Amino acid sequence: MKIRETLAAEFDRFSNTYTEDMIRCVPHYLRLLSGLCDSLPEDFSARRILDLGCGNGNVMALLLERFPDAEYTLLDASPDMLELCCKRFSGENITCVRSYFRDYTFPEDYFDLVAACFSLHHSDSEEKQWIFPLLHKALKQDGIFTCSDLMINKSSAEHAGLLREWEAFVNANHPDREKWDWLTEHYEAYDRPDAYDDQKSWLLAAGFRYVDVKWREGYWTHFIAGK
Repeated sequence: MKIRETLAAEFDRFSNTYTEDMIRCVPHYLRLLSGLCDSLPEDFSARRILDLGCGNGNVMALLLERFPDAEYTLLDASPDMLELCCKRFSGENITCVRSYFRDYTFPEDYFDLVAACFSLHHSDSEEKQWIFPLLHKALKQDGIFTCSDLMINKSSAEHAGLLREWEAFVNANHPDREKWDWLTEHYEAYDRPDAYDDQKSWLLAAGFRYVDVKWREGYWTHFIAGK
Protein backbone atom coordinates (compact mmCIF):
# COMPACT_ATOMS: atom_id res chain seq x y z
CA MET A 1 0.00 0.00 0.00
CA LYS A 2 1.53 3.28 -1.13
CA ILE A 3 0.75 6.74 0.16
CA ARG A 4 -1.03 9.21 -2.10
CA GLU A 5 0.51 12.34 -3.57
CA THR A 6 -1.30 14.81 -1.27
CA LEU A 7 -2.64 14.76 2.27
CA ALA A 8 -6.18 15.31 1.01
CA ALA A 9 -5.88 12.32 -1.33
CA GLU A 10 -4.58 10.21 1.54
CA PHE A 11 -7.72 10.83 3.56
CA ASP A 12 -10.03 10.49 0.58
CA ARG A 13 -8.79 6.90 0.34
CA PHE A 14 -9.72 6.07 3.93
CA SER A 15 -12.84 8.18 4.27
CA ASN A 16 -15.20 5.18 4.48
CA THR A 17 -13.08 3.24 7.00
CA TYR A 18 -11.69 6.20 8.94
CA THR A 19 -13.14 5.40 12.37
CA GLU A 20 -12.10 1.74 12.30
CA ASP A 21 -8.63 2.66 11.05
CA MET A 22 -8.18 5.22 13.81
CA ILE A 23 -9.30 2.82 16.54
CA ARG A 24 -6.98 0.07 15.31
CA CYS A 25 -4.01 2.27 14.43
CA VAL A 26 -4.03 5.07 17.01
CA PRO A 27 -3.59 4.12 20.67
CA HIS A 28 -6.27 5.61 22.97
CA TYR A 29 -8.16 7.14 20.03
CA LEU A 30 -11.63 6.84 21.57
CA ARG A 31 -10.45 8.26 24.91
CA LEU A 32 -8.77 11.19 23.20
CA LEU A 33 -11.82 11.76 21.02
CA SER A 34 -14.24 11.81 23.95
CA GLY A 35 -11.97 14.16 25.89
CA LEU A 36 -12.61 16.91 23.39
CA CYS A 37 -16.10 17.23 24.83
CA ASP A 38 -15.84 15.66 28.29
CA SER A 39 -13.09 18.01 29.47
CA LEU A 40 -15.05 21.20 28.78
CA PRO A 41 -16.30 23.04 31.88
CA GLU A 42 -19.81 22.06 32.92
CA ASP A 43 -21.06 25.63 32.60
CA PHE A 44 -19.47 26.18 29.20
CA SER A 45 -21.80 26.96 26.30
CA ALA A 46 -21.05 27.30 22.61
CA ARG A 47 -23.09 28.88 19.85
CA ARG A 48 -20.48 28.71 17.06
CA ILE A 49 -18.00 25.83 16.75
CA LEU A 50 -15.10 25.23 14.36
CA ASP A 51 -14.00 21.63 13.74
CA LEU A 52 -10.42 22.04 12.50
CA GLY A 53 -9.69 19.09 10.24
CA CYS A 54 -13.09 17.49 10.72
CA GLY A 55 -12.42 14.14 9.03
CA ASN A 56 -15.61 12.07 8.88
CA GLY A 57 -17.34 14.08 11.61
CA ASN A 58 -16.59 12.04 14.73
CA VAL A 59 -15.81 15.18 16.73
CA MET A 60 -18.96 16.96 15.64
CA ALA A 61 -21.06 13.90 16.48
CA LEU A 62 -19.88 14.13 20.09
CA LEU A 63 -20.20 17.90 20.35
CA LEU A 64 -23.66 17.80 18.78
CA GLU A 65 -24.96 15.81 21.74
CA ARG A 66 -23.92 18.61 24.10
CA PHE A 67 -24.47 21.59 21.80
CA PRO A 68 -27.40 20.57 19.56
CA ASP A 69 -28.32 24.14 18.63
CA ALA A 70 -24.83 25.36 17.75
CA GLU A 71 -23.63 26.44 14.31
CA TYR A 72 -20.81 24.19 13.09
CA THR A 73 -18.08 25.02 10.60
CA LEU A 74 -16.38 21.85 9.35
CA LEU A 75 -12.98 22.48 7.78
CA ASP A 76 -11.08 19.79 5.89
CA ALA A 77 -8.98 19.44 2.75
CA SER A 78 -10.53 16.09 1.77
CA PRO A 79 -13.63 16.39 -0.43
CA ASP A 80 -14.65 12.80 0.35
CA MET A 81 -14.55 13.46 4.09
CA LEU A 82 -16.65 16.59 3.69
CA GLU A 83 -19.16 14.72 1.54
CA LEU A 84 -19.52 12.14 4.32
CA CYS A 85 -20.11 14.92 6.84
CA CYS A 86 -22.75 16.57 4.68
CA LYS A 87 -24.64 13.27 4.49
CA ARG A 88 -24.05 12.33 8.12
CA PHE A 89 -25.30 15.66 9.45
CA SER A 90 -27.97 16.45 6.91
CA GLY A 91 -30.47 18.81 8.48
CA GLU A 92 -28.02 20.16 11.05
CA ASN A 93 -26.70 23.72 11.10
CA ILE A 94 -23.37 23.09 9.37
CA THR A 95 -21.09 24.83 6.91
CA CYS A 96 -18.55 22.60 5.17
CA VAL A 97 -15.37 24.29 3.97
CA ARG A 98 -12.87 22.48 1.75
CA SER A 99 -9.50 24.02 2.54
CA TYR A 100 -6.07 23.48 3.98
CA PHE A 101 -5.45 25.50 7.12
CA ARG A 102 -3.10 27.87 5.28
CA ASP A 103 -5.77 28.76 2.73
CA TYR A 104 -8.61 29.38 5.18
CA THR A 105 -9.50 32.91 6.26
CA PHE A 106 -10.19 32.69 9.99
CA PRO A 107 -12.89 35.13 11.13
CA GLU A 108 -12.12 37.22 14.19
CA ASP A 109 -14.01 37.09 17.49
CA TYR A 110 -16.45 34.56 16.04
CA PHE A 111 -16.19 31.04 17.48
CA ASP A 112 -16.92 29.96 21.04
CA LEU A 113 -15.11 26.65 20.57
CA VAL A 114 -12.42 25.33 18.23
CA ALA A 115 -11.75 21.59 18.23
CA ALA A 116 -8.82 19.74 16.64
CA CYS A 117 -8.61 15.96 16.80
CA PHE A 118 -5.49 14.44 15.22
CA SER A 119 -5.25 17.21 12.65
CA LEU A 120 -2.61 19.64 13.91
CA HIS A 121 0.19 17.07 13.73
CA HIS A 122 0.05 17.59 9.98
CA SER A 123 1.28 21.15 10.59
CA ASP A 124 4.98 21.68 11.27
CA SER A 125 6.32 23.88 14.06
CA GLU A 126 6.25 27.01 11.91
CA GLU A 127 2.66 26.49 10.85
CA LYS A 128 1.52 25.80 14.42
CA GLN A 129 3.12 29.06 15.54
CA TRP A 130 1.34 30.77 12.65
CA ILE A 131 -2.08 29.24 13.32
CA PHE A 132 -2.25 29.56 17.13
CA PRO A 133 -2.56 33.39 17.07
CA LEU A 134 -5.25 33.05 14.39
CA LEU A 135 -7.19 30.60 16.56
CA HIS A 136 -6.88 33.01 19.48
CA LYS A 137 -8.25 35.86 17.36
CA ALA A 138 -11.00 33.62 15.96
CA LEU A 139 -12.29 32.78 19.44
CA LYS A 140 -14.58 35.01 21.42
CA GLN A 141 -13.55 36.06 24.90
CA ASP A 142 -13.67 33.03 27.24
CA GLY A 143 -13.70 30.76 24.19
CA ILE A 144 -11.84 27.44 24.29
CA PHE A 145 -9.51 25.55 21.99
CA THR A 146 -9.74 21.81 22.66
CA CYS A 147 -7.15 19.51 21.09
CA SER A 148 -6.17 15.82 21.08
CA ASP A 149 -3.10 14.55 19.26
CA LEU A 150 0.28 12.87 19.35
CA MET A 151 2.68 15.33 20.96
CA ILE A 152 6.37 14.55 20.65
CA ASN A 153 9.24 15.92 18.62
CA LYS A 154 10.60 13.49 16.07
CA SER A 155 14.08 14.54 17.18
CA SER A 156 13.37 13.54 20.78
CA ALA A 157 15.44 10.76 22.35
CA GLU A 158 12.14 9.09 23.32
CA HIS A 159 10.81 9.02 19.76
CA ALA A 160 12.30 5.63 18.88
CA GLY A 161 10.65 4.08 21.92
CA LEU A 162 7.31 5.58 20.97
CA LEU A 163 7.59 4.07 17.49
CA ARG A 164 8.32 0.62 18.93
CA GLU A 165 5.25 0.77 21.18
CA TRP A 166 3.12 2.13 18.35
CA GLU A 167 4.32 -0.58 15.97
CA ALA A 168 3.41 -3.29 18.48
CA PHE A 169 -0.09 -1.80 18.89
CA VAL A 170 -0.76 -1.61 15.15
CA ASN A 171 0.67 -5.05 14.36
CA ALA A 172 -1.45 -6.61 17.11
CA ASN A 173 -4.48 -5.38 15.17
CA HIS A 174 -2.98 -5.96 11.70
CA PRO A 175 -0.62 -8.97 11.92
CA ASP A 176 0.25 -8.90 8.22
CA ARG A 177 2.21 -5.65 8.91
CA GLU A 178 0.85 -4.03 5.77
CA LYS A 179 -0.91 -1.32 7.76
CA TRP A 180 2.19 -0.48 9.78
CA ASP A 181 4.30 -0.31 6.63
CA TRP A 182 1.84 2.17 5.14
CA LEU A 183 1.59 4.10 8.39
CA THR A 184 5.34 4.60 8.70
CA GLU A 185 5.46 5.93 5.14
CA HIS A 186 2.52 8.25 5.84
CA TYR A 187 4.06 9.38 9.13
CA GLU A 188 7.34 10.23 7.45
CA ALA A 189 5.71 12.14 4.61
CA TYR A 190 2.84 13.97 6.29
CA ASP A 191 3.13 14.06 10.08
CA ARG A 192 4.96 16.80 11.96
CA PRO A 193 4.17 16.37 15.66
CA ASP A 194 5.59 18.71 18.28
CA ALA A 195 6.06 18.28 22.02
CA TYR A 196 3.29 19.47 24.30
CA ASP A 197 5.60 21.86 26.16
CA ASP A 198 6.52 23.57 22.90
CA GLN A 199 2.90 23.89 21.87
CA LYS A 200 1.93 25.22 25.28
CA SER A 201 4.58 27.95 25.04
CA TRP A 202 3.38 28.92 21.54
CA LEU A 203 -0.24 29.05 22.68
CA LEU A 204 0.60 31.25 25.65
CA ALA A 205 2.68 33.49 23.39
CA ALA A 206 -0.36 33.74 21.08
CA GLY A 207 -2.38 35.18 23.97
CA PHE A 208 -4.19 32.22 25.51
CA ARG A 209 -4.68 32.70 29.26
CA TYR A 210 -4.11 29.06 30.18
CA VAL A 211 -3.23 25.71 28.62
CA ASP A 212 -4.06 22.61 30.68
CA VAL A 213 -3.50 18.92 30.01
CA LYS A 214 -6.72 17.05 30.72
CA TRP A 215 -5.57 13.55 29.80
CA ARG A 216 -2.31 11.99 28.72
CA GLU A 217 -0.90 8.52 28.18
CA GLY A 218 2.72 8.67 27.10
CA TYR A 219 2.76 11.21 24.29
CA TRP A 220 -0.91 10.81 23.36
CA THR A 221 -2.29 14.01 24.83
CA HIS A 222 -5.46 16.03 25.22
CA PHE A 223 -5.42 19.66 26.37
CA ILE A 224 -7.65 22.71 26.44
CA ALA A 225 -6.58 26.33 26.02
CA GLY A 226 -8.69 29.27 27.08
CA LYS A 227 -8.90 32.81 25.77
